[in-house]
Amino acid sequence: MQECEAEAPKRAFTRDELQTFFDYADDQVERVRGRGRKGWLPAFRDAMLFKTAYAFGLRRNETRMLDTADFGRNPEGAEFGEFGICYVRHGKAKKGSPPKCRSVLTVWEWSAEILDQWTSEVRPAMRHADGPALWPSERGRRVGLQRLDSRFAAYRDDLGLDPVLDFHSLRRSYVTHLIEDGMDPLFVQQQAGHDHASTASIYTCVSSDFRTRTLRRALDATIEAALKPARSAR
Repeated sequence: MQECEAEAPKRAFTRDELQTFFDYADDQVERVRGRGRKGWLPAFRDAMLFKTAYAFGLRRNETRMLDTADFGRNPEGAEFGEFGICYVRHGKAKKGSPPKCRSVLTVWEWSAEILDQWTSEVRPAMRHADGPALWPSERGRRVGLQRLDSRFAAYRDDLGLDPVLDFHSLRRSYVTHLIEDGMDPLFVQQQAGHDHASTASIYTCVSSDFRTRTLRRALDATIEAALKPARSAR
């Protein structure tokens, strides 16, 4: 028996839903800052945190426990600078075992850009910026899980999105969208830290459009292959 992270009611964001969610998180920063309130820093942090969770397919605690030192260069991805690799040190542990570590390669240029902006321009203004945590809190050294859950739920509900979407849906979306974009399934499995391909396949929630396109390509390829002998005979 293998543990499975998938739950029947849970699903990934659609791409439009995800963009709407991220845009709304960005809008909250501008809204709070426009009123001259100090809460724009935590709002900025949360917006960057949600995007980072998606960008690297991270679980909630994996995201929360990131330190500024948990990123490095990827020689094969020089365009990502200091954020070519994310080293996850607090991965999901099996019963009786320590946290599982893995490295996740950066796949989208925008993720390196937002991390560079956060660490160099915004994070230094946080109250506890002298600590190692990538996401310090205004009240403590590291943002809490309850804060992440409440902020996520507030944005989701404000937008009227499906209530089955939760923080883990960001990770589901990462796996799903990489598969839809044609990434090798083994690569996606390793990025997500899954021991078995079956886990990644259950975890993936490809859209109906993706399935339709995949079927159409398969049918077109079959028709083309069937017509080749006839064309050759001519």
